[in-house]
Amino acid sequence: MVLQFSPLRRSRHPLARALSLVLGLALLGLLLIFGLLAAGILLVGGSALLIWRYWTRRHRVTATRANASAPQDAQPKVLEGEFVVLRSEGPATH
Repeated sequence: MVLQFSPLRRSRHPLARALSLVLGLALLGLLLIFGLLAAGILLVGGSALLIWRYWTRRHRVTATRANASAPQDAQPKVLEGEFVVLRSEGPATH
């Protein structure tokens, strides 16, 4: 199945041609502005997220260093548990 489109007929009236040109340029400008606005929002949002992560991580590191001088608990921070081998030959499939 082949799709065939009839060729577009351009208007012969000069005012209609000028109006369609202006309308096409306005639509193209609107799409360009929308794309730039979306890219700007993503850039600002991503930068704010990176700055926020850097800021919180930096405070977390300084808080950890401050706690390092304090005496540690006797409890180790290790998760205890029992492990069972499911199959000994070959890698497990996921």
